Amino acid sequence: MILAQSLFNFESLVPLALFGAFAALAWWALEFLAAGKSRATERLEELKDPGKRRKAAAESALKKTDSFTKMLERASPSLAKPLQPKNEVELGKLRTKLAIAGFRSESAGSIFLGMKFAGLVAGLLLGGGTITSLRGLNQTSLVYSVALGGLFFYLPELVVKFFGNHRKQAIFLALPDALDLMVVCVEAGLGLDQAMRKVADEMKNTYRVLAEEFAISNFQLQMGRPRSEVLHELGLRTGVSDLRALSAVLIQADRFGSSIAQALRTQSDSMRIRRRQLAEEKAAKTAVKLIFPLVLFIFPGIFVVLVGPAAITMIRQMFPMLSGGG
Repeated sequence: MILAQSLFNFESLVPLALFGAFAALAWWALEFLAAGKSRATERLEELKDPGKRRKAAAESALKKTDSFTKMLERASPSLAKPLQPKNEVELGKLRTKLAIAGFRSESAGSIFLGMKFAGLVAGLLLGGGTITSLRGLNQTSLVYSVALGGLFFYLPELVVKFFGNHRKQAIFLALPDALDLMVVCVEAGLGLDQAMRKVADEMKNTYRVLAEEFAISNFQLQMGRPRSEVLHELGLRTGVSDLRALSAVLIQADRFGSSIAQALRTQSDSMRIRRRQLAEEKAAKTAVKLIFPLVLFIFPGIFVVLVGPAAITMIRQMFPMLSGGG
């Protein structure tokens, strides 16, 4: 009796807790949106100085982004504490994964882990409370709540993986043009550092991701780091196998004093051969991938069109004969 009464009290408190959580979230959203100036004040300022309209909009957007980032940076260390890596190996893997996705700041790891922990808590509390209030407190509701919490927990992993795959695909597509431009620059008499700087300057409008990676490598070289370390870190930071192979070739050519132009040309030829092989492999897989849409969608339509009239004719002629003969 006491257990049933306590369960009844818990189920009656769940809607109140949900209402309080959503009310606090709505209050925070309204405070965040109303933090700036009123529309009338902004309109008067635009009429006074029309040239500052775009600049004011950009500054306000930047301030909102900076305030949100600062809030995340302040809250992330306490949230990320339960998920902190236990040793340097795990910490290095986490930094490499975030660097592949394009997040290189010092606080990126703590923000990422803090978002995972916050997603877990939000999934268990909000989602679990909603499911419990709708379905009642039973084993199925608990299973759904745990599954929802796990989904919110792994959601930052999926986002980081998506950004990482997008960046790797962009670097993979930009690398042939960048390599050809490096070959031209080196054969024209430029050194490897100047060639990388030239590639970064020329490709920043067309291939922004690869130009950004080359610009980071140029900055590291200007700070005095050894070229072998910079090139090795370039291959690890991007996560692209072709760029790692290019970095290894350049490190070997620099170490043994061989011709960098010849090494770049050899790497360019091997890269073109590999891309042609990948294209042939995808073309060979096309026939196998077409089996499923053919069997599921095209063959049933052809079967109905070809066999349908004959089946109707057989039914019209055979059924009267069978009924008359019986």
